[in-house]
Amino acid sequence: MKFTKELLRKILIQEKILIEKKFDELSLEAKKNEKDLVEFLIDKKIITERSLYEGVAKYFKMPFITLKDQAIPKDVLNLIPETVAQAHKIIAFEKTDEECRVATDNPQDIQIIEFIRKKAGCNIKVSVTTPKNIRGVIQKYHKGLKTEFEKIAEISAEEYSKGTGKKEDLKELAEDLPIVRIVDTLLEYAIFEKASDLHIEPTEKEITVRYRIDGVMHKVMTLPKTAQLGIVARIKVLANLKLDEHRLPQDGRFKIKANEYQVSFRVSIIPVFDGEKIVMRLLDEKGQILNLEKLGFQKGPLKILKRNFSKPHGMLLVTGPTGSGKTTTLYSILNILNKSSVNISTIEDPIEYRMPGINQSQANPKIGFSFAFGLRAFLRQDPDIIMVGEIRDSETAEIAVHAAMTGHLVLSTLHTNDAATTVPRLSDMNIPSFLISTTTNCIIAQRLVRKICQDCVTSYKLTAEAIDDLSKKLDIDSILNVLKQEKVIENKNLKNLLFYKGKGCKKCNNEGYKGRMGIYEILEITSEIAELISEKAEAEEINKMAKKQGMLSIIEDGFIKAKAGMTTIEEVLRVTKE
Repeated sequence: MKFTKELLRKILIQEKILIEKKFDELSLEAKKNEKDLVEFLIDKKIITERSLYEGVAKYFKMPFITLKDQAIPKDVLNLIPETVAQAHKIIAFEKTDEECRVATDNPQDIQIIEFIRKKAGCNIKVSVTTPKNIRGVIQKYHKGLKTEFEKIAEISAEEYSKGTGKKEDLKELAEDLPIVRIVDTLLEYAIFEKASDLHIEPTEKEITVRYRIDGVMHKVMTLPKTAQLGIVARIKVLANLKLDEHRLPQDGRFKIKANEYQVSFRVSIIPVFDGEKIVMRLLDEKGQILNLEKLGFQKGPLKILKRNFSKPHGMLLVTGPTGSGKTTTLYSILNILNKSSVNISTIEDPIEYRMPGINQSQANPKIGFSFAFGLRAFLRQDPDIIMVGEIRDSETAEIAVHAAMTGHLVLSTLHTNDAATTVPRLSDMNIPSFLISTTTNCIIAQRLVRKICQDCVTSYKLTAEAIDDLSKKLDIDSILNVLKQEKVIENKNLKNLLFYKGKGCKKCNNEGYKGRMGIYEILEITSEIAELISEKAEAEEINKMAKKQGMLSIIEDGFIKAKAGMTTIEEVLRVTKE
């Protein structure tokens, strides 16, 4: 439900949650922080989602309902198609001959209520519920999918056509109904589970299917070896690849569109000992570019970041291993910078998300269209801002630095372990130290950690054994000093501090985690650090100066978020100590 400021004011004051003066103060504070007022009030723990919607129910003189434990018959649930339920946030949960009861988070949507009345052929009684409740019930539409997913493993080996490996046979095999059913279900379930990657791996006796969810691989099923040829052929047909090529790697792409999602699959097939291995990267094309706060940037580092990408020229570099969210960070920055008054060009490999208003080019080394070639061409396109997918070689680095020197803002990524080691990495690419110091605005190093599932979060204190183990791995005293400076803790007694973890529940598949966020360190190139770079100082010395100037390390940022109940200490260690 979209709340106008006036409607929200009336509800909160009527329910005596806030007095008018306090509401106006908080409203002004939310505006200053450029945050949605409802989100701001919930984040500040002024209200909860439930208390807000209970207030909505009382304001509109409607009952409030919690759907969590409601047993909804399938025929009643399906009175409202899933696409309509998703779009309008409305659920049918009970029906008699006289009336149909529905729950919504927007009782003002009269049009959809009238639509359901006509469809059900009876009176409609409306209850108010929370968006969270509705999201939980929408999952029930997918129970049939899970059943289907479990069934496909039970298909007997005799149901698969064996094929000969010839192109004609493979084409026929790719259209075989059991094969089509298997591939469609694997793809759809990967979308449903919010997997980032799907792996289909042949072994000697079977096929293993694994999903990467929240950065961690999960084995989801095995299939008979007899299905191998058919599955590979089907995916090759979808991705428009050569059916009879089994010796060389192939890359392709295809899309799946539905009302509630639009997902692009980037396909990589390589020959292995037992056949061909398939890896597919899932890219949600309907997914919104996240704002920087939602990515996990804290207030202080975010201020530094905004100050540096607001400069008219220079380089802003994002570093980290593969899969650490570097491109997402760059897209989020570009989204802020994307205005009609500037010309933005990007060269990427691949283009992961389409951004209206931005000129995006796909690198293609096979025809000589490399990052360096594209970057050189961009300089003749009168750009204000340039994004280069990755600085991989000396030539790209040299042109990027030249562009930053000549009045362009250049955004790019590198593979380094932390922010300070980016400097020697650029030096290794034959970039003179004085150019690095004068063209680089700031360097962001990042990792992705899993977030604690908020439906099963619980607090705990570290055992003496756990504290001893941490002390062996980390400089705990230094971390505690930072936590105290940042006013996260009042005293440095580690054994008395509360931390958090997920117990595991249905919502998170008993993992204790749901979703991911970033942990960061931002190295701003101040005059002191620029001087150190010019003097060819070691990365350790640069890092020491940055810490002295208040830079939070990745581990320190991770511990702050672990203390706040966003992630766990184990997660921070997993991504920083691998």
